Amino acid sequence: MSLIHVLSDETINRIAAGEVVERPANVVKELVENAIDSGADAITVEIKDGGISMIRVTDNGSGISREDIPKAFLRHATSKIEDSTDLLAIRSLGFRGEALSSIAAVCQVELMTKSKDSVIGTRYVIEGSKEIETKDVGVPSGTTIIVKNIFFNTPARRKFLKSPITEGGYIADLLEHLALANPDISFKFISGSDVKFHTSGNGDKKELIYRLFGKDAASNLVKLETEKDGLKLEGYLGKPELNRSTRNYENYFVNGRYVKNDVISSAVEEGYREYLMQHRFPFFVLYIEMDPKDVDVNVHPAKMEVRFKDNVYMSDYISSAVASKLKVTEMIPETVLVKEEEPKPSVSTVEPFEEKRISKDISAGSLDIRRILGESVPGKEPYPEAPEVTHEHNVIKASDAIIVNTSVQMELFDDKLLSRDAVAEYEIVGQIFETYWLFTYKDKLIMMDQHAAHEKVKYESLLAQMKNKDVVKQMISPAIVITLSPTELSVLNDYKQNFTDIGFEIEEFGGSDISLRAIPMDLYGQSPKELFLNILDELGNGRISGVPEAINDKLASMACKSAVKGNTPMSAPEIKELLAKLLTLDNPYNCPHGRPTMITMSKSELEKRFKRIV
Repeated sequence: MSLIHVLSDETINRIAAGEVVERPANVVKELVENAIDSGADAITVEIKDGGISMIRVTDNGSGISREDIPKAFLRHATSKIEDSTDLLAIRSLGFRGEALSSIAAVCQVELMTKSKDSVIGTRYVIEGSKEIETKDVGVPSGTTIIVKNIFFNTPARRKFLKSPITEGGYIADLLEHLALANPDISFKFISGSDVKFHTSGNGDKKELIYRLFGKDAASNLVKLETEKDGLKLEGYLGKPELNRSTRNYENYFVNGRYVKNDVISSAVEEGYREYLMQHRFPFFVLYIEMDPKDVDVNVHPAKMEVRFKDNVYMSDYISSAVASKLKVTEMIPETVLVKEEEPKPSVSTVEPFEEKRISKDISAGSLDIRRILGESVPGKEPYPEAPEVTHEHNVIKASDAIIVNTSVQMELFDDKLLSRDAVAEYEIVGQIFETYWLFTYKDKLIMMDQHAAHEKVKYESLLAQMKNKDVVKQMISPAIVITLSPTELSVLNDYKQNFTDIGFEIEEFGGSDISLRAIPMDLYGQSPKELFLNILDELGNGRISGVPEAINDKLASMACKSAVKGNTPMSAPEIKELLAKLLTLDNPYNCPHGRPTMITMSKSELEKRFKRIV
């Protein structure tokens, strides 16, 4: 009796579909990417029941000729590549030739399409990989695909779908990223009878961020644009005020493709390291253009993962570009006591297939958004107030809003608050709660956290000493003897030079004991033994990468816990000296853990609070 069976085409298709179609969002992704590859500049996605019962994707792209329609639903049939050599330089989003075949294997599919040079269109129906109908119909140029009843013939898989609300949320998140990846395309997303969002497709990336994330996000962006050896980075970095507790607001695209990649994510986070507290993550929208030969997109059927030819170069270039841009931007948070409601952003555009879809003059929409954000427009008077807009929903729900409502980021390139000239004009008001120092400068009230500021100064000073092999240490007598476990001894052996670099002098004392002969200076009463063991524990827990600079940075950060604490009186001369040292740093705005050293409040905000102005 034979134990080897040749599977039927129907079974093969259903197995293959399992690699591509896991939930309705996968269907939407494949269909929208095909629409983008067809040259469409307007795409509408409509779903019902979270996409479980119905998905409709309409575009005004090139369409499909009648003779090509049956071939489009065959496995490994594609217009994107011809042979294996094309895989080395892929520019299109879809290329495996599995999408339509996989979708048709587990769904009921209806296709209506017409190419631009055809007189009449075609309606094609296929269910469970079986052709049902092909006939001529009158339709506009472009393609509409209706997918109904996902997994209708595989009920065992259908029961693993989540609720319609959850599945619809996956689709909304996907379309948000596809819209960000393609600012030149107008996207409209309808769930049930509710228009979730509608983008203009005018190519203005900042306007797109405004439409999807709101005015506060768009008002707190730093533009990044740099290129080296064919690797181009372009986009917007959110100022530290836009930090989040998850990575869900890290948006990056490689050659127009929305992807997830640890190398990119970690590199950008490294660039933000000095500005964010631990376990907080940045908001950013980053577009990466590179030679297709240097990136492999053929990693997974879902095409969400990419692999780079040189991970180290990518990581170093991205992290240094982000860090350099943030360093030249003054970022002292300004506290806002009164926050007025802003209208939700929206845009009205015509539906797909209409002849003059949108104006190609991208400046028109851009100028309006820049005026709304309070930016100057050459030759134009600023609007007295934001223009009236019609109400539609943002993609981001109110409960998930990314903005911290208590503060905004200051743009002070022409008149920096933290400069030698400015500090010379500071008027010291005094210290409150034995922790915070108050200054006035022009029409600003400045509040400085003495611990954060002192910690930053010590941190940078210690890093500089370590770099120059000039660490100041103090000898102690008698030496401190510490008994270590075998694991701790192993860790110490691996990082002994790093301890020496920071100011510890360590000798073996016999058995599992070691002695501390010298310790870093200026511990401000912190126990040398406790500091040593804390650093050793941190290293042993694997929280520090093996890069020497990262190790030294962590050691310096921990040693700087010895900075002057809150609830400690300081004199005015000591504060002036601290300010002078703070001015010598590249980034005086944040402590080593990302907390701000200063915040400000404007005179007008105080007057609003006291109802002097309305």
